[in-house]
Amino acid sequence: MKQIEKTAAADNFTAINVGKLSDINGYVLEMGPNVRIPGKVFCGSALGTTGSELSFQQFAPGTETGFVHTHRRHEELYFFLSGRGEFQVDGHVFPVSEGSVVRVAPAGRRSVRNNGTEPLTMLCVQYAGSTFTPDDAADGQILPDPVRW
Repeated sequence: MKQIEKTAAADNFTAINVGKLSDINGYVLEMGPNVRIPGKVFCGSALGTTGSELSFQQFAPGTETGFVHTHRRHEELYFFLSGRGEFQVDGHVFPVSEGSVVRVAPAGRRSVRNNGTEPLTMLCVQYAGSTFTPDDAADGQILPDPVRW
């Protein structure tokens, strides 16, 4: 089973490498004694994130999540990086492919499947819903420091 590689870290950052996205299927998420999800890796713990969680997942052709789920507080963004498939939220089914992005509110009943012929790879970012304000959009600060490589 693949392992996340920590590549650098200091007080204000952590960098990891999950490997080639085409090889995400080498990970297996163990969620309990009878729940194993092949091709999924959570990265938040390895990165030390404090405001979100993120995971990569790859579905082989003809596979799906196998369940519908919701969240109590977390909104999710799904970024589709390769392949083709279908996504469903609250019974609405629609196509997804490389470049598709889907936002799902916490109460949205969601699932995804690969009905294509190539692996379907996605990045999911999960964060507390209803917390971003208009002031947050201006949170970044450009510093006068010169960039040095």
